[in-house]
Amino acid sequence: MAIKRHQTRSVEVGGVVIGSSAPVVVQSMTNTDTADVESTSEQVAALARAGSELVRITVNNEVAAKAVSRIRERLDQQGLDVPLVGDFHFNGHRLLSDHPDCAQALAKYRINPGNVGSGEKRDSQYARMIELACEYQKPVRIGVNWGSLDKGLVARMMDQNAHAENPLDADQMTREIMVTSALESAQRAIELGLSASQIVLSCKMSGVQDLIAVYRELANRCDYALHLGLTEAGMGSKGIVASSAALAVLLQEGIGDTIRISLTPEPGGARTQEVIVAQELLQSMGIRAFTPMVVACPGCGRTTSTFFQQLAQQVQAHLRERMPGWQERHPGVAEMSVAVMGCVVNGPGESKQANIGISLPGTGESPSAPVYVDGEKTVTLKGEQIAEQFIQLVDEYVENHYR
Repeated sequence: MAIKRHQTRSVEVGGVVIGSSAPVVVQSMTNTDTADVESTSEQVAALARAGSELVRITVNNEVAAKAVSRIRERLDQQGLDVPLVGDFHFNGHRLLSDHPDCAQALAKYRINPGNVGSGEKRDSQYARMIELACEYQKPVRIGVNWGSLDKGLVARMMDQNAHAENPLDADQMTREIMVTSALESAQRAIELGLSASQIVLSCKMSGVQDLIAVYRELANRCDYALHLGLTEAGMGSKGIVASSAALAVLLQEGIGDTIRISLTPEPGGARTQEVIVAQELLQSMGIRAFTPMVVACPGCGRTTSTFFQQLAQQVQAHLRERMPGWQERHPGVAEMSVAVMGCVVNGPGESKQANIGISLPGTGESPSAPVYVDGEKTVTLKGEQIAEQFIQLVDEYVENHYR
C-alpha cells in the first residue's frame, strides 16, 4: 500500500530536490573538526558513498569557514557532488559575511532561531543570514531545537499561556513554542525576501511522543518541506529504536521530506551507520529502495551452527559493496530480495518468496543447501565452498535479470 505524502513545497538543494513528490532524502552530519580539511573531506566522502544525499558540516569559527571551499574542492576532485549544508550557531551572520567563498560553496544554510542572538541583536543577525541566503540563492533550514529555544519567545508565550482561560500544560506549551518558533521564523524569512520554496523546517526533540506531536501540528499548519530527526537519540540499539519509533509513525502518516538518524557513534564505530539505518528504515517501510534486502531467520535450537549467520552477513556486506556499480549498470537491482535461511522449517518457503534464496541445513539435516531462483529450485550446493558459490549465483542473477 502506497503511503500518501503530506503535500509540501519542493526545495532544490544543490541538485537534490526535497519535498513535494520527490523521494524522502537521507542526510547525515560529520563529527570531525571542519577546520581539518583532510579528515572532514574523508568523512563526507564516506557518508556520501554510503548513500547520504546531503551532508551537514559544522561551521563554527573562522578557520572552519575558510576550510569549507577547500573541502568542496576535494570532493569535486573525487567526483562527489554531494551537497554540503553549513550548520551555524551564534556567529553565522558574521562567518557568512566575512567568508564569501564559504557562503558560495555551501548548498544550504542551517539556522537555529534560538541562538542567533537576543533582542534587537537577534533580529538583525537573523536578518543578515537570510539576506545572505537571498544574495547567494541558497535555501535555508530553519531548525528549532527544544534544548535551545529563543528565551524571548519562551517568556512571551509563557506569559500569554498564564493568562489564558484554558492554559496548556508544560509539555503542550513546549511543543507549541517549538512550532510557533519555526513558523514565525519562516514568516520573517519570507518578509526579508526568501521564497517559501527555499525553506525547510525542523523541530527536533529528544522524546518520541513529543516529536510525533510537534510534527503532526507542524504538518497541519504549513506546507513547508519538513526535515525529520530525533535529536540526541542516543547510542546503539537505543538510538536506533527511538529514532525508528518516532520517524516510522510520521513517515507512515506521510509527514517528512528528509530524514537523519542522529546516532551517538560507538567508540571507534563508523559514522556511516546513521546513513545505513536511515536507508533501512525507509526500505523496510516500502518508501524507497537502496540495496537488495537480505531475509534471514533469527536462529533457534535447530540452527546451532553459526554458518547461516556468517553467510547472511557476508551476503549483506557483498550487496552493499557492489551497489555503487550495480546502480549504474543494473536498474531496479535495489528492489531485489535475497533469502539466507538456517533450516528446513521455513527455509524453502522463504527462499521461494525471494528473488534468490538458499536454505542451509539445520542441526541433524542432510548437509546440502538447495538454492531457489524466482520460486524454482535450481541447484543444490554442498561442500566447503557453499558461501562463495552462493554469492557467485547472486552476482549471476543480477547480471541476467537487471539489464
